[in-house]
Amino acid sequence: MITRRTFSQLAILSASAAALRGGRSAFAYSKPDSKFNGVQIGAIVPYSYHDVADTSAPALLQLLVHDGISGIELMNSTPEAFAGAPESPLTPGLSAGRPYVRQDVQSPRPAPTPEQKAKQAEYSAAMTKWRTSVPMSKFEELRSMYNKAGVNIYAFKLGLTMDMPDAEFDYAFRVTKALGASHFTTELPGDPALSDRIGKYAAKYKTLACYHYHLLASPTAWDGALAQSPYNGINIDIGHYVAAGNTDVLDFIQKHHDRIGSIHIKDRKSKLNGSANMPWGQGDTPIKEVLRLMQREHYKFPASIELEYTPPEGSNCEKELVKCVAYCREALG
Repeated sequence: MITRRTFSQLAILSASAAALRGGRSAFAYSKPDSKFNGVQIGAIVPYSYHDVADTSAPALLQLLVHDGISGIELMNSTPEAFAGAPESPLTPGLSAGRPYVRQDVQSPRPAPTPEQKAKQAEYSAAMTKWRTSVPMSKFEELRSMYNKAGVNIYAFKLGLTMDMPDAEFDYAFRVTKALGASHFTTELPGDPALSDRIGKYAAKYKTLACYHYHLLASPTAWDGALAQSPYNGINIDIGHYVAAGNTDVLDFIQKHHDRIGSIHIKDRKSKLNGSANMPWGQGDTPIKEVLRLMQREHYKFPASIELEYTPPEGSNCEKELVKCVAYCREALG
């Protein structure tokens, strides 16, 4: 439920954003709707709002309502911070997550110092203790707040590792259900033992675990995980898939549509053309064709915008995200 405190936070954030946007309050609009002719367009957040300083749950919701986005894949940092997770000592101001690194501007990270390693180990232990004891009530409250504003959380993303205890795997799927998500997302592990373990927990909770992949994506990359459990699934990024040198993205989706929880959409050049992230319509990724395939075949899985190209001068991530939503709306007629 939305508490008085949360409602007050939303009202303050709405007023602040209205001032920044020239007086246009998000709550002057009706509920957002980014489902176009049967295809749910969403976004992976808060990642796609790279340059937004405040991605707390109320602030993020205000952005989504203003930008007309009615479905999301939600990364763990925002809901865990809302639920009171410990704050990272290495990234002050960012609770329960890691800094978001843009895929198109990555640079080598310096090796952590012994002191940083010790702090990270202490933080990881604190997070495990918190995750394995926190009640689901705050996640349910966040779900209610978002749903009442017209935003559905269809996926929850969290990284899992083999050294995490069983209770932390349980936590991942309990949060997925508390948020009302239809599936859980994580990176496709290099260790098949990890996808096998995740698949067992997905089966326990009868919730699809969908694996994301980057430039190692191939037509057979998911085969091992899919064979391990009927609850292991796919979260293909069509931009990464094309940038990796693959040319069969439409065939891949048709072949595996019943194992796809959601897809990521972005425009990237092909491997032959340099693989760069591009403003939509300037790359080699068949975004429109994929969306029209989803529409034609009545696929129920959503398509999440993952904004990774650098906004042009005078723009920002929010404006570009709105452009991407419009691109999808036009493609779907």
